[in-house]
Amino acid sequence: MSTDFILPDIGEGIVECEVVEWLVAEGDTVKEDQPICEVMTDKAMVEIPAKSDGVIAKLYYQKGEIAKVHGPLFAIEESGGDVKSESSTEAASNSTSVNPVQNQKLDNSNSSGTILEDFLLPDIGEGIVECEVVEWLVAEGDAVKEDQPICEVMTDKAMVEIPAKSDGTVAKLYYQKGEIAIVHQPLFAIAVAGNGPAQAESLTQQVKAEKAVTNNTQNVSSSAQVDSNKILPNGKKAVASPAVRRLAREMNLDITMVQGTGAKGRVYKQDLLNHSATQQASATPASSLNAGAVEKVTQPLTRVEPIRGVKSAMAKAMQDSVSTIPHFTYSDEIDLTALYALRKQLKPEYEAQGIKLTMMPFFMKAMSLAMKQFPIMNSKPNADCTELTYYSEHNIGMAVDSKVGLLVPNIKGCESLSIKEIAVKMTEVTEQARAGRLSPEQLKGGTISISNIGALGGTTATPIINKPEVAIVALGKMQLLPRFNDQGEVEARRMMNVSWSGDHRIIDGGTIARFNNLWTKYLENPSSMIMDMV
Repeated sequence: MSTDFILPDIGEGIVECEVVEWLVAEGDTVKEDQPICEVMTDKAMVEIPAKSDGVIAKLYYQKGEIAKVHGPLFAIEESGGDVKSESSTEAASNSTSVNPVQNQKLDNSNSSGTILEDFLLPDIGEGIVECEVVEWLVAEGDAVKEDQPICEVMTDKAMVEIPAKSDGTVAKLYYQKGEIAIVHQPLFAIAVAGNGPAQAESLTQQVKAEKAVTNNTQNVSSSAQVDSNKILPNGKKAVASPAVRRLAREMNLDITMVQGTGAKGRVYKQDLLNHSATQQASATPASSLNAGAVEKVTQPLTRVEPIRGVKSAMAKAMQDSVSTIPHFTYSDEIDLTALYALRKQLKPEYEAQGIKLTMMPFFMKAMSLAMKQFPIMNSKPNADCTELTYYSEHNIGMAVDSKVGLLVPNIKGCESLSIKEIAVKMTEVTEQARAGRLSPEQLKGGTISISNIGALGGTTATPIINKPEVAIVALGKMQLLPRFNDQGEVEARRMMNVSWSGDHRIIDGGTIARFNNLWTKYLENPSSMIMDMV
């Protein structure tokens, strides 16, 4: 009986690879850990070894074709004769009797007319091929309604809630919390009852009972596997990849004495490290442990975690921006005394309407007014900087420190919005961003950005441009500082530092200085801003 070899994870975020060369042919006899083929990802060439002895029954891809991660790569007739086949048949029989839900998935229906449907993860953003399952909002066996939220997934741009397409009962969740789900692949299975509420309720109870039986069986088989792996018979070859075997040799460990935690006792790198740590602990003299006072030695905990989601996207975007855009910085200070007084006067009236009025809507509206006279600040170059597109809409982005990382949603059409309308939209977007529930549309289409480092106590910064925009400004904290007035007298003024970063391919120092002077005029004299808004 042949079994499929499933192409494993071969790199962070990699969902497919090219078959470069088959090192065997169908019908060839292979040994465990013998290289079967070479595949190429967008990062490296990887050699795929056999997991066991056997005969190659089927190669699912031709040389040059694209293979999918977690999909069958080839089929192998494992050595072991009829006993192996018999045990596989028995296991298949047991699986069928223990987990009727999976059996339904194969048949897609049952005698009572219930249909089991796989929900395929849809497109959830341009260019997004995978996402992390953050939270399941239901469990297997739960009855759900159409449009009821089933789970929350996180892409590299936002948190997205996935709803049910129809009424039914959740039969299977294909991923655990924290695992990576693939777009256009099954996310969960839902059993749709065809003969009324009574059948649906019966199906709910059936699925819950099947789940309990499955869990118990898995626990028993898992325990049995752990017990059987405690002692390896003499002469039995350990199951491990070539890299793990090489590491064992470097660590001077007998790999056959290491208890593997993988399938069929497969030994992983962590198993070697755990085994080595156990040996070192057991080598400690008993006398030193039984001494009166044992000094406790604490070592700093070192941990490694993958950079995923928003943080990964931000890292790539920032690296791309800095490496392709020649940045230059321009700094100035703005006297916000008059604007602060105006906001203080308007704040109670806005609060009575349920609107939170901050300084940011004024900054955005003043920037939009200034961009009408300096349209180059609202432009974007193409990839090779041979063309410049001027945008009529002023979609002003604002950096938000959310729970999933730094997000830059934008307020669209600021040129046609009042300060009040900008304040309302800004409050909505900020709350959604901090909850990680922004839609991809809210993150796309920005034309210029504002980063408010002053909210965290900073005064100056060198912000990185949100490519392909041409400028970004960082706002420092507002401070009460002594300044000379027109009569030469010292008085307290509310001052704020601003730091611009510009794309020096598009904007020169004179342009950004003149633009900043106009923006500053609007902010320092709010009446001039109101006049230009009319």
